[in-house]
Amino acid sequence: MSLRIAINAQLNPSGGAGGIQTVLIGLVHTLGQLDGPEEYVLITPWEQPNWLKPYLGKNQSVVRGPKLQAAKRIFSPLTRLVKSAVPKMSRIFAPGEVRPGLGTSSAFYERLGCHIIHFPYQYFVISSIPSVFNPWDLQHIHYPQFFSPADVEWREATYGAACRAANTVVVGSEWVKRDIVRHYQIQPEKIQVVRCPPPTSAYVEPNGPALNTVKEKYELQENFALYPAMTWEHKNHIRLLEAVALIRDGRGIRVNLVCTGKQTEFFPNIARKMRELQLDSQVRFLGMVPPADLRAIYRLARFMVFPSLFEGAGVPLVEAWNEGTPVTCAAVTSIAEQAGDAALLFDPTSVQAIANAVERITTDRSLQETLTRLGFEQLKNFNWETTAKAYRAVYRRAAGQPLTEEDQWILTGDQA
Repeated sequence: MSLRIAINAQLNPSGGAGGIQTVLIGLVHTLGQLDGPEEYVLITPWEQPNWLKPYLGKNQSVVRGPKLQAAKRIFSPLTRLVKSAVPKMSRIFAPGEVRPGLGTSSAFYERLGCHIIHFPYQYFVISSIPSVFNPWDLQHIHYPQFFSPADVEWREATYGAACRAANTVVVGSEWVKRDIVRHYQIQPEKIQVVRCPPPTSAYVEPNGPALNTVKEKYELQENFALYPAMTWEHKNHIRLLEAVALIRDGRGIRVNLVCTGKQTEFFPNIARKMRELQLDSQVRFLGMVPPADLRAIYRLARFMVFPSLFEGAGVPLVEAWNEGTPVTCAAVTSIAEQAGDAALLFDPTSVQAIANAVERITTDRSLQETLTRLGFEQLKNFNWETTAKAYRAVYRRAAGQPLTEEDQWILTGDQA
């Protein structure tokens, strides 16, 4: 039986959507390669409707989203989305609104003729179509100090209502699943864990000439550590800088650090700390880099350090493993679950602990080789084909279609 699935992809590809954008590219690309009767309709921004076209398969097409949504195209922080919501559109939950289904629908989504609609990031619209929703994480509950009061209110209202209204909630880890069950009292069977493979694998694997080109383009040194993350406060750049300075001043070890990712409004605080610690010659912030270049930078790095205080699914870990890059990372939230024994773990709230881990992975070549080997092993649990099939099974189940034996295994097996 044919199944027509809408996927909301109204991200601004030039607006710094970060990891969600690359995850969406990987998912769309792989769904387009699966055999089956499914058809996929990608709802893209009115202003940039073709941003996903290079990744589409023969069973996928693009439709422009509503023009009136143009002013609200953001990923995070999300409050601006609510402030500029248009009343005549399908309901978008605003601060304080916790009752799904209020208001009238513009019928835009209904007119697509789809059986299911997937909201793969923190944006949700009530319609008459069965839905799948990815909340990703509840960071605003654990670290409200990193958000404005309006942000917290918006997220709390939207996430809770969307999780209750959706037919299926998809998350990237058991840790986040438990968090949503506990906080929103959602039935566990409504929440499906689907692991997130390396989004960068959708791009061409860098060869020798490509590596040299990227190395020259960004003026990269021979030995450097990589931290790929937008400069939100919870990404913990400041403690990492303090750890790098501690290693240099207290132990005489110079660690060159390269950071990639969009520079947010918190970046001036990071830049000020870098100047205070006199790290300008050791630390570089490249900003957003093309995903193909990011693959090469991972491969050129001696190791990746990931000191984030909170993650729903630590995508950089699987991206690093995919390039054979050893990892040291925070032992918190879903990160430790994802890392298993394939990373050197540390307490991200302790500068001393970060410094100890960075010094060890910098100086211990045997540890680097071991972590590279274990990373490749752990990567086997993060496969794009399996992930795409898991989402397809979720779509089929939400639409009330019978599941194949493979669908049932994927949704209940150890890999899900």
